[in-house]
Amino acid sequence: MTEAKRVKDEVRKRIWDLMVELGIATFPKPPHGRIPNFIGADLAAGKVFNTDLWRESKVVEVSPDSPQRPVRYRALLEGKTLLMPTPKLKEGFLILNPNEIPKNALNEASTIGGAFKYGILASDIKTLSRLGKVDLIITGSVAVDIYGTRLGKGGGYSDLEYAVLKELKLVDENTPIITTVHDIQLIKDKLPREKHDVPVDLIATPTKLHKALEPTPKPKGLYKDLLNDETKNIRIIKQLTTLK
Repeated sequence: MTEAKRVKDEVRKRIWDLMVELGIATFPKPPHGRIPNFIGADLAAGKVFNTDLWRESKVVEVSPDSPQRPVRYRALLEGKTLLMPTPKLKEGFLILNPNEIPKNALNEASTIGGAFKYGILASDIKTLSRLGKVDLIITGSVAVDIYGTRLGKGGGYSDLEYAVLKELKLVDENTPIITTVHDIQLIKDKLPREKHDVPVDLIATPTKLHKALEPTPKPKGLYKDLLNDETKNIRIIKQLTTLK
């Protein structure tokens, strides 16, 4: 185990334990092994909605985790095209066009099951490329430091999602990334940042919107040397690696 991985794992466990101890974690429980849902997730989302980045965006990518559901629902409600990764990228991404979803089904469509029901499955390069440019990314975190380095669950799938979009030129270095977390998930200690780690530009908590101190540089794209037996066989990843 590398030193970076050891530190990251320790921070994850500390945050998960603390959220349980303070009664901050909400369904699904326990938060361990997940992007934890938390009391005030709707308030953190509200900080995002008050930004010009949100107001001016037309296509947004939002993670499929529970604390980001208010963001997904609001995106659909406001008529934004929603791009949602499928769990572990096994089936690529889902594209949701709110104009093609009944108004009374938008709330359902913001769930994972509803997204599969109402969205278009983009499990290949050709389908995903039709989406066009992504204006804004909103992601979940287990922890994030004030410099903009985030920790996910540890599987690296959020970084892979970004890598796919970067390879297809659907995002670039200037595409803003926001994470919504509870205040206790924002830490002052500087986390290790590896070449594949995607930093965030803004951190939205229930109480404040924080600007990351060192949000750049972002990864250049897909790093083939970091793929394992599971990730290299994901259809869209396999297509990209044969092109590189």
